[in-house]
Amino acid sequence: MTEPDPDNDNNSGPVLAELLASDAARTVEALIFASAGPVSTNYLIERLPQGTDIDAILRALRTLYVARGVNLVSIDGHWAFRTATDLSFALRRDEHEVKKLSRAALEVLAIIAYHQPVTRAEIEDIRGVQTSKGTLDVLLEAGWVKFRGRRRTPGRPVTFGTTRDFLDHFGLEEIRDLPGVDELKAAGMLSGRIPANLSMPVPRDEEFDADEDPITQLDLEELGLLTPGGKEEE
Repeated sequence: MTEPDPDNDNNSGPVLAELLASDAARTVEALIFASAGPVSTNYLIERLPQGTDIDAILRALRTLYVARGVNLVSIDGHWAFRTATDLSFALRRDEHEVKKLSRAALEVLAIIAYHQPVTRAEIEDIRGVQTSKGTLDVLLEAGWVKFRGRRRTPGRPVTFGTTRDFLDHFGLEEIRDLPGVDELKAAGMLSGRIPANLSMPVPRDEEFDADEDPITQLDLEELGLLTPGGKEEE
């Protein structure tokens, strides 16, 4: 699907007003608003009359909300309403917000984001120090990192990748929108322990490497990461 462009000239005037007043547009707006998390385009299409121009509706809604207190944003091909970034200062922090990550956790998160799929051994090789299980656990519990696959190498180590929640939290539409090395250093996400000549590759999407298999529930159970039946260990 072509990414809706809020600046598209076709989204102005009477045409825009008529489209926004349609039952289809109102339905899309309600579905996105009522959802607990970002919704996929297919989710919306399945709930609309056949032949509905979903691209035009999403363009119109993005235009409608572009200057408001909430914006319609795309997150990894999914849609959600989010507070306008310039108003974040006015919102009180939730007491249950994910606690501030340690420097080690930030480093590991940055490495996973840019080098995914990446194994724990590869993370340690990049950082030059061992990575504790607790550091990875914090990122997994925050919902920003996930078990992604297994390498087709001896021992079949688990690979890690980022999640849609990671993109949502940092205001990214897709993983390729991640900032460069200089921006990460300025934000404190890279410290002196990271080699000065670190080369950040272009982040990749969800496609699996030729030497990687998707992780399954059976894999997780065998590794002790899930209990039989699919429930995570406490």
